[in-house]
Amino acid sequence: MKALSALPTEVRQYLLVTGNYWAFTLTDGALRMLVVLHFHTLGYTPLQIAALFLFYEIFGVVTNLVGGYLGARLGLNRTMNIGLGLQVLALLMLTVPTAWLTVPWVMGTQALSGIAKDLNKMSAKSSIKLLVPDSQQGTLYQWVALLTGSKNALKGVGFFLGGALLALLGFTGAVLAMAAVLALIWLGSLVLLKKDLGKAKAKPKFRDMLSKSRAINILSAARLFLFGARDVWFVVALPVYLSTVFGWDFWLVGGFLAAWIIGYGIVQSFAPYLTGKKNGHVPDGRAAFTWALALAGLPALIALGLTAGWSAQAVLLGGLMLFGVLFAVNSSLHSYLIVSYAKEDGVSLDVGFYYMSNALGRLLGTLLSGWVFQQYGLEACLWVSSGFVLLAALISIALPRHQTPTV
Repeated sequence: MKALSALPTEVRQYLLVTGNYWAFTLTDGALRMLVVLHFHTLGYTPLQIAALFLFYEIFGVVTNLVGGYLGARLGLNRTMNIGLGLQVLALLMLTVPTAWLTVPWVMGTQALSGIAKDLNKMSAKSSIKLLVPDSQQGTLYQWVALLTGSKNALKGVGFFLGGALLALLGFTGAVLAMAAVLALIWLGSLVLLKKDLGKAKAKPKFRDMLSKSRAINILSAARLFLFGARDVWFVVALPVYLSTVFGWDFWLVGGFLAAWIIGYGIVQSFAPYLTGKKNGHVPDGRAAFTWALALAGLPALIALGLTAGWSAQAVLLGGLMLFGVLFAVNSSLHSYLIVSYAKEDGVSLDVGFYYMSNALGRLLGTLLSGWVFQQYGLEACLWVSSGFVLLAALISIALPRHQTPTV
């Protein structure tokens, strides 16, 4: 605590926001795995499981749009604390008797969790813009990549935690334990986070929620299809496939998906070095197009391998590893570009609008993951994924291209 107090105020506040974000991410990943696996054992179909997350994604769309506005008006400390409090409430709502866990009730808890998650993410991502001068784009890219990568690595740990807690404590015990820990972090955040962090100098109007930047609008459209491409096979189809076709138990499903996301997060952290920072370059629209194009054909190749009757484990698991590497670079590159494009005063407005598109992509992917998998199987989900990535690549052609020196 003494070492923390010796740091500059801005850095100390950012570390507190990031710590909150990390703690929240652990519970978010664990809760997703708990819900998928628990309700699968209760006999829910893939489409019904996808429906449980419907409000999570819908409210994520709304929250990112309105949350950016609130962050600019009220301060990022308040949006962060509201998010933590809502997640505690969502977890406690899942501790009711099993007979009460109807589809509408669980959808309601996931709505709260979706609002909470996107308030936290918007707050953490927006804070970076306030610490790094516009002239230091290389440093900005590195900081964004580290935050994004560490977050996803922790989300992977959360996936494993969810599977482990379900096996050890059961569903109710698991969510109760997570609620207790997160409540303590929330109370600390209420005391320690500085007031007015990220508050805009000029009070934004409600109409300012919609971005007026052409670059941000184009990037947001590309982001929608990029994340739809991931979730169309990752959210429901893949965990259920691993459980039913491969016969994996909770520990193995949770552990494997955790390892995948941890590896994905590590690659995100190193994305600046994979995209040319070592040579003094930061990415632009050309890089976004190139990396999306490199990813576009991979899900289709996995689908072809499965259809041809090749070893399903070798094709799917090997393809998933390569997909994780390429997707991580794409995601990290996008995360840098939005923070770079966003204006400093009221940064959460631009970041919120962008992550609204991210949430819309996840919503689309989640719904399609349940429906397409139930109707046509995993191979169809993979073909849809390839088509979405190709659309993201084509949209990225219109992004600005520039050469910016790095620092």
